[in-house]
Amino acid sequence: MDEDLPRPKGDAASALVKEALDSYSQDELATRIALLEAEIARVRAHRDKASAHRLAAEALFRSGSQ
Repeated sequence: MDEDLPRPKGDAASALVKEALDSYSQDELATRIALLEAEIARVRAHRDKASAHRLAAEALFRSGSQ
């Protein structure tokens, strides 16, 4: 599967968007926000690592073909 393509609509993030939040307390919402922010940081770190890996590979193949 191509990493640049959007994920199918049935993924976990799409399910979270559809969830009603009315039953959550203020504390539960704060906890949920903290967990989501931590997940965002984890995903960003992975994206940045993957991007750096890709750039390094492209540079290696570019220099090797000259």
